[in-house]
Amino acid sequence: MSAPAGGGRAGEDAVRRLLADPPDLPVRHGLDALRSALGERGAAVLQAPPGSGKTTLVPPVLADLLGPGGGRVVVTQPRRIAARAAARRLAHLLGEPVGRSVGYVVRGERVVGPEPRVEVVTTGILLRRLQRDPDLPGVGAVVLDEVHERALDADLALALTVDVRSALRPDLLLVAMSATVEAERTAAALSGGEEPVAVVDVPGALHPVERRWVPLPGGVKRLDDRGTTPAFLDHVAATARAALARDAGDLLVFLPGAGEVDGVVRRLRGTVAADVHPLHGRLPSAEQDRALAPGAPGERRVVVSTAVAESSLTVPGVRLVVDAGLSREPRTDHRRGLAGLVTVRVSRAGADQRAGRAGREGPGVVHRCWSESEEPHLPAHPEPEVVTADLTGFALELAVWGAPDGAGLALLDAPPAPALAAARAVLADLGAVETPEDGGAVTARGRALAQVPTDPRLARALLDGAPLVGARRAAEVVALLAEDVRAPGADLVAALRAVRRGGPGTASWKATARRLEGLVGGAGAPSERLTDDVAVGLVVALAHPDRVARRRPGGTSYLTVGGTGAALPRAGDRDAGTTGSGSSGLGALEWLAVADLDRRPGAGDATVRAAAPLTEDLALEAAAARWQETDDVGWRGDRVTARRVTRLGAIELSSAPLSTLPPGALATAWRERLGREGLDALPWGEAARSLRRRLDFLHRTLGDPWPDVSDAGLAATAELWLGADPRRTDLVAALRGLLPWPEAGRVDELAPERVRVPSGSSVRVDYAGDQPVLAVRLQEVLGWEASPLLADGRVPLLLHLLSPAQRPLAVTADLRSFWDEVYPQVRAEMRGRYPRHPWPEDPWTAPPTRRAAPRRPRP
Repeated sequence: MSAPAGGGRAGEDAVRRLLADPPDLPVRHGLDALRSALGERGAAVLQAPPGSGKTTLVPPVLADLLGPGGGRVVVTQPRRIAARAAARRLAHLLGEPVGRSVGYVVRGERVVGPEPRVEVVTTGILLRRLQRDPDLPGVGAVVLDEVHERALDADLALALTVDVRSALRPDLLLVAMSATVEAERTAAALSGGEEPVAVVDVPGALHPVERRWVPLPGGVKRLDDRGTTPAFLDHVAATARAALARDAGDLLVFLPGAGEVDGVVRRLRGTVAADVHPLHGRLPSAEQDRALAPGAPGERRVVVSTAVAESSLTVPGVRLVVDAGLSREPRTDHRRGLAGLVTVRVSRAGADQRAGRAGREGPGVVHRCWSESEEPHLPAHPEPEVVTADLTGFALELAVWGAPDGAGLALLDAPPAPALAAARAVLADLGAVETPEDGGAVTARGRALAQVPTDPRLARALLDGAPLVGARRAAEVVALLAEDVRAPGADLVAALRAVRRGGPGTASWKATARRLEGLVGGAGAPSERLTDDVAVGLVVALAHPDRVARRRPGGTSYLTVGGTGAALPRAGDRDAGTTGSGSSGLGALEWLAVADLDRRPGAGDATVRAAAPLTEDLALEAAAARWQETDDVGWRGDRVTARRVTRLGAIELSSAPLSTLPPGALATAWRERLGREGLDALPWGEAARSLRRRLDFLHRTLGDPWPDVSDAGLAATAELWLGADPRRTDLVAALRGLLPWPEAGRVDELAPERVRVPSGSSVRVDYAGDQPVLAVRLQEVLGWEASPLLADGRVPLLLHLLSPAQRPLAVTADLRSFWDEVYPQVRAEMRGRYPRHPWPEDPWTAPPTRRAAPRRPRP
């Protein structure tokens, strides 16, 4: 898009005029402190609430500080809507058209004159420039706005800009602007390792906002396992109608996503005396501008918006807010590799931001679609995206910068190690980075993927898909995936045909597709052998090879290469469209390329939300890195079996039995079985169990060098003592082979298997408990003065003294005390019950015996 000529000296004069008589905004009272902070350190944090004017007045202050020839001021905004709106607002105050002294650059649109003083860009645009040329030629200052939102690219842009100031551009002025807390942490990050930079805190001057709670009617749920419920959207629309009927002013309604926005817009149009406008990132620029433009005199407006209007936009005329209380945040299941946006409760900080929109121009009212008692249970703040989001693109940016693990960068929060490892594994799979063992550095392919302004997986699909299906078709499919266009019945091919015909989301999709096609315009014409259906499937499979899926034998569900079970949506599922999945014909296909999956709580399989047909040949081509041929050795009962298996990830393609076991296969099978079933899978005999218990006693009592024969200890040393085929291994000999020398010769002395008692019997010692036990009939130890000591005298043998019927009479390790103090009572109780057995009055002198007196003959 062309921009008005001009700028230069006229722009300098316009900036000075604005600063000489700035608008009466709260931030004007902090501008002198900001100038002073920048003069001392060249960097500062400005904390001011929404609506205080920081986005409007801070960039001109920096332009003035830089002076003629000092370079332009680059201001970042988290969203395209906000970038355009901020540029237009500042240009209006300077009395110029956009594109002269003030311009903007967003994805797919550039309105910048030849000599701009201020350039407003999305954070992603700044990242691309930093990666392309860290020197930032022609830039004298960077303003990072809305850093409190803690988006991934915003955190990264802050860290890289600080790195540039430290290493290359100490003259670069840097201001981070935040509307909420954590300003001190940001100030420490901006310091480059020195004392934190100054924080300029500007109090807000919002008008009072009355809070009203509108809890849900009985039986209505906000969310179910399919997302936001239609009944809840009915409640939000009813709350909006009541707010318009009760109070004056325009109304701003907050909802979590574009789908909910469109749903409430449909419910309100024609039912309220006001112009109703949607506002979200997928709308064409003209529609976004209409939502942000003031209404005609005497006409009321309703703007139904996603979070784009939460903090970085001013919607004129708004005095009423309806807050649905929901937010859409990134979440990732790193185990299954399923990433996406989920709907969660808004944080208290987010709810306060939304409420503040009603108090920018005068006293206002916020209607909260929850009860007052729920308020304390809301999370205090949204979690930073680095903690919850898929980190694949983030990890690629780090690798391109030369810091694959982020070490040394001023990141406000370190990325979680498991999530970063999963992201780097994906990049290695794409050939974008070296393996961690090789350093994880970016490859030439990785740099090429990073040049495509989308997720690295989609970038791979574009670059590799264009030569196979043609640049236009590859770009159209990638744009469809990037724009998150809904696929009725999960049929992505039907969704593509729908956007080609025109309809909701078409303008944004077309613009994205044109831009992507321009990156690979010479990649080739469409292959004649591929229909549209299969071409879509191939591009999807290139983006998500782990989601290539094959129907399970004899069933209707699918198994993906990554190992996730997947099922097509049921007929009647509102996310499947009005006709359900049956009309798409996907369920009749053996192979699918799945673009979008989600898993409902308690469901065995994930639900396919978008997929396209695929053939086995193309599945093998797209997921070639997952193809493998292995020899599987397993068990059928107690018999070892072996087969050669060809797999595509978790999908088994074919198998054939092996007539002979590969070398080492039997040992491998036993290791796997032991890992699965534990040591109980071994053919333990009583002799081996007994020896193991005795060795365990010695290890616990004497320690090294006696071996650890616990389950964990034996499993860790299985290769040292267990043969290739444990069924043919003498486990007693194997355990003895672990014994140290010369201690091995003392096992029977230190932990005897049996002990001879005074009666002459040899009684087995039980080592199963914490202390060895000898269970023996009382009459066999008459006259025994003390229990034997085991393990070189360290542990007394615990005696379980039994009745003639082998029932316990006493437990003792101190026989002398037993005979003197306890035995008389035992004798009194037992002699009448067992008259044929001796119960001598003096146990010290009576001979021990294992026999009973003979029965007397009956008279």
